[in-house]
Amino acid sequence: MAKKQTPIGTEFMKGLWDQNPVLKALLGLCPTLAVTTSAMNGVGMGVATTFVLVCASLLISLVRKAIPTQVRIASFIVVIATFVTIVDLEMKALFPAMSKSLGAFIPLIVVNCLILGRQEAFASKNNPFRSIVDAVGMGLGFTLTLTVLGAVRELLGNRTMFGFQVLPDAFEPWIVMILPAGAFLTLGFMLGAVNTITHRREQAAIATRRAASLTVKEA
Repeated sequence: MAKKQTPIGTEFMKGLWDQNPVLKALLGLCPTLAVTTSAMNGVGMGVATTFVLVCASLLISLVRKAIPTQVRIASFIVVIATFVTIVDLEMKALFPAMSKSLGAFIPLIVVNCLILGRQEAFASKNNPFRSIVDAVGMGLGFTLTLTVLGAVRELLGNRTMFGFQVLPDAFEPWIVMILPAGAFLTLGFMLGAVNTITHRREQAAIATRRAASLTVKEA
């Protein structure tokens, strides 16, 4: 009997919440904490990572049956490194300021556990279309998380959002927010909020099932 596949819509949405790379799986925390001093940096790193993730997932899914099991991890890294080199050179040519701001963290996408993990767990086991959907969903979840984290730090640390002043001059910037401590603090609050929402949703689902069970018994 063929294994029932997850609906495409669910496959895409899981990266935004249920399996969010940062907020649920805690992957890619190095660039998440290091480059998110501004919302634009979050967008830049997220888009670069998504490009590499989508391209690598597509290629590895296409050749998955031709890759020997013994060298699959090494093969994945070679593919990932190729696309990281492409995105690094493109950013240096087209967005030099962004490339300088992100620094060594663009080349370090090669060792981002998110990308290698999706190749091992998904792309190497599924067809190209599903692999692309999975990669786009995961990449979008990663990008949104970095953008929100960067936006909060930029707003409280510089009074700006995407470079435009939002808070009045009377607001005293919280310098800690643009320091490493600010990254840990902000991410901690985000993780706490996500865990609280998840817990409440689970409790609501349990209560709904109990109510439905009691209704059936009474009937």
